[in-house]
Amino acid sequence: MTTEQPMMQAILQHGYGHPRDVLRLGQVPCPSPGPGDVLIRVRAASVNTPDWATVAGVPAILRLVTGLRRPGHPVRGSDVAGVVAAAGPQVTDLQSGDEVFGSLWDGSARPTAGSFAEYAVAPSAQVARKPAALSFADAAASVMSGLTALIAMRDVGRVRDGSRVLVNGASGGVGTMAVQIAASMGAEVTGVCGTSNVELVRSLGAARVIDYTAEDFTRDPQRYDVILDNVLNRPPRVTARLLAPRGVFIPNSIGNTGGLFAGLPRVVRAMVMGLGSTTVKTVTLTVTRENLGVLAGLLESGAVRVVIDKAYFLDCAAAAVAHMLGHHARGQVAITVPGRDFRRN
Repeated sequence: MTTEQPMMQAILQHGYGHPRDVLRLGQVPCPSPGPGDVLIRVRAASVNTPDWATVAGVPAILRLVTGLRRPGHPVRGSDVAGVVAAAGPQVTDLQSGDEVFGSLWDGSARPTAGSFAEYAVAPSAQVARKPAALSFADAAASVMSGLTALIAMRDVGRVRDGSRVLVNGASGGVGTMAVQIAASMGAEVTGVCGTSNVELVRSLGAARVIDYTAEDFTRDPQRYDVILDNVLNRPPRVTARLLAPRGVFIPNSIGNTGGLFAGLPRVVRAMVMGLGSTTVKTVTLTVTRENLGVLAGLLESGAVRVVIDKAYFLDCAAAAVAHMLGHHARGQVAITVPGRDFRRN
């Protein structure tokens, strides 16, 4: 006698194109955790660059990996926060009922089971206990952007007390986190953003804010020890002129606000041809329990807060992805999953 696999509601991608055209609410079998995995009852997820890029199918070459006509797995989403529903036999430090946050992302462009659903499976090594005071939406929205910013500032830029840091794209997901994390390390932070976000970036701890609509930040007389460029709207060679001797230029191409790999050609040219004495380093996102713990500590202490532009219910995930696709979101875009009664008439 066989037991029928339970079904769950999820947002399914039926092709490539505008989110409203290719994302639909549907039902799929509930996933089962492997030996080292946890099954998470999803309470919140967030939209990141790999999500909307896969929905849109851009750049087209990405489809060679994700699937020519549609992604191999139809559910998007990597960041997740929720409650452990079940744990694999090899998982000894998490159990049913634990509130957790983390990521399903394996660092590749291959489609994987996503978090835009009622349940998701994640490796236990890529989730950590959620701080009790942190909402599920804030926890989910903190993961990819927060860890990218943490690694960029702590490991790549080696920011310390007194470092001068420039963050281009300071009002985006990674940017808002980077400004706060660098400031918490004692850095003097300059943020670059548009007029409507100047006060936001200042409130996050930036000592100076440059409104790119009013002045060309590449003409700034200040010199910086670290530049994190989330926009890559100027040639790296031009932006790198703002670096102090032995400064580090960090192009964040995958998390680029203009699109997945939008600035990659410029980054490749910069690294191959060189930028004189400038050190060019990229960020490799590493989701570990240790890194999540550091991020949780920053959030718990109040040194870092999550900026969410807008939160959507699961059945409005297409609108959430479309909002992120517009490239003007302040901070993160979250998706909440209240339960099976979330659909509204």
